[in-house]
Amino acid sequence: MSLPQPSPVIESGERITGEYSPEERALLLRVAHESILSALDDRQIPINPPSQHLAEPRGVFTSLYLGGQLRGCVGYVLPASSVYQAVAETARAAAFEDTRFYPVTLAEAPHLQVELSVLSAPKEISPDEVEIGRHGLLIGMGGRRGLLLPQVPLEHGWDRLTFLDQTCRKAGLPTDAWRHGAKVEGFTAEVFGEKETSREQERVVRNQP
Repeated sequence: MSLPQPSPVIESGERITGEYSPEERALLLRVAHESILSALDDRQIPINPPSQHLAEPRGVFTSLYLGGQLRGCVGYVLPASSVYQAVAETARAAAFEDTRFYPVTLAEAPHLQVELSVLSAPKEISPDEVEIGRHGLLIGMGGRRGLLLPQVPLEHGWDRLTFLDQTCRKAGLPTDAWRHGAKVEGFTAEVFGEKETSREQERVVRNQP
C-alpha cells in the first residue's frame, strides 16, 4: 500500500513561527500514518528519532479524522518519550485503541487525516487565568482527571466558563468541580495537521508561551 504524502496545513506565503519546522511537521505526520499502516500490515517500523530535536521528550495527542469526522484521539499528557516516538505510539493507539470507535480498517487508513498537538508541561493556574485559544485544560479531583486540548473550545465556540465545565465533565466530575477544589492545570500546544479546519486554529493555538 502506498503511503499518503501528508503536508502541514499552511497558507500560501505563511511563515511557520512555531517550534517545529515545516520539514519536521511533515516528518511527524508521515510517521503517524506509517505507524498505523504498519500495524495493519503486521510489521514493525523504526521509531528512533532522526534528530536531536525530535528526540526531546514531549506530551503528544494524535487526532484522526475521516471525512471530516473524528475517528480517534489518544495522547500522552506528560513527556514520557521522545516526540517522534510519542507520535508513532499515539497514532497507533488512536487508530486501534480509542474505545469510542471501532478500529481503523485497511480500507480507511489511506484516507485518514492526522492532526498533532505537541504539549507543553501542564502547570497549575487559576480559573480566571484560562484563555480560550491559548490554554488546554487538565482538571482533576479524587483520582479523576479530564483533559481537553486548546483547539476544542475553538471548535465548539465555548467561552471560558463552558470550557472549565466541559473539562470537569470529561473527568467524570460535576461540571462545577473547578469551583469547589478541583485542581486546574493549563498547558499550551503547537497544533498542526491535515484537517482543513485546523488552519484557523493553528494561527491562534500554536506555540503560545
